[in-house]
Order: sequence, then structure tokens, then C-alpha cells
Amino acid sequence: MPTPLTFAVPKGRILDEALPLMARAGVVPDAEFHDKKSRALSFACENSDMRLIRVRAFDVATFVAHGAAQVGIVGSDVVEEFNYPDLYAPVDLDIGHCHLSVAEIKGEQTDTLPSHLRVASKYPNLTRRHFEKLGVQAEVVKLNGAMELAPTLGLSSRIVDLVSTGRTLKENGLIETSKILDISARLIVNRAALKTDERVAALVDAFRAAVAREKEAA
Repeated sequence: MPTPLTFAVPKGRILDEALPLMARAGVVPDAEFHDKKSRALSFACENSDMRLIRVRAFDVATFVAHGAAQVGIVGSDVVEEFNYPDLYAPVDLDIGHCHLSVAEIKGEQTDTLPSHLRVASKYPNLTRRHFEKLGVQAEVVKLNGAMELAPTLGLSSRIVDLVSTGRTLKENGLIETSKILDISARLIVNRAALKTDERVAALVDAFRAAVAREKEAA
């Protein structure tokens, strides 16, 4: 009997958008997955030997890259931040759209960048790479939330964070000054699993077809 496939999904907004697409690709979690009171992290799937694990978005990439899960769904921001060699993102799911941007306090913009900046972000690698291209050394203060407080409390002069509508920035006196990356959710797979397990390749095909049908229906 084959080992169950493990499919890692992120908590939050992307998952809400992904569930209908997953169903069209034949990945349907059992009822407990939708039980708000359940503290389980691993769930069976209907009519399948697959199991779903629900973890933090950054951890989805880690589980898949190291082969603990064979397949996952995560934003392209996470894929780019970690840049794991064992991770392959074959399908753009065309959901979870937003972008990664630099923001700072409104009214404090200047035409020239200093040679050194302190930036608050949960994306240290993407942040450093972005500012390196501009000839700026970025000291990254890693925060996992409440990013918008960092400039107003003097922790950093800028932040690098996900932006969807821009409303949170505006409400905290910040303004978007440059865009680093457009983001959407991706189906990710472990490269070794893709080569050795035909079920992984079949899932890639199923998701490609589901996305294509969605675009045709739009």
C-alpha cells in the first residue's frame, strides 16, 4: 500500500480562496477540516489516501522543500523569500493576489536614498535583495506582525510588507513608495517527489486543468 501523500495548506485568506479550486482538482478535505473547534493539524481527504496538513504559510514551503509534504499551496512571496532548491512551483493558481512593497511615513519621502537603512519586515531576504539592487545596505529588523508600528515608533525608517488595498498603511500614516513583487498563490511540489511519485504529477495536471477551467468560465 502506498504511503499517503501529504498536502500542506496555509491558514488564512489564501486557503479560503483555494478550497473551491482544490475541490475542482479532486482534493476535498473531510468534515473535521471545516470544524472551527477542531485543534487537529492533519486531516483525511474524501475518496483519497491523501492527507492535508494546515500550517503557517512560511512553514508550507519548509515542509514541502524538505519532503515532509509532497505538495502544497503558498503565496509566491514565500517561494521567493526562501528560494529553496528542492521546491518547484509549477502552477500559478491565479488567487491570493497582492504585492510586496516598501512603505514609509507619509511626508518623509526624499529623492535620494541613504547608503544604509533600517527596515522592518518578515521578508529579510527579499528586502535585502531589493535594496542591494539600489546600492543600499538594509539592516532588517524581523517582525512577524504589527509592521505598520515600526516607523512611527522609531524602530525602522521603512517597512517591507504585503499590500492588498493599502487601507492598513493609510490608517497608520504610511504611504507605499515602491513595489518589489506582484504576488499570487502557487501550487508547489517537492522536486524529488515529482520525479518519483506519479500521484504528484497527476495533481499538478489536475490543478492546471482546474485553473484553466476557472479562466474559461470567467
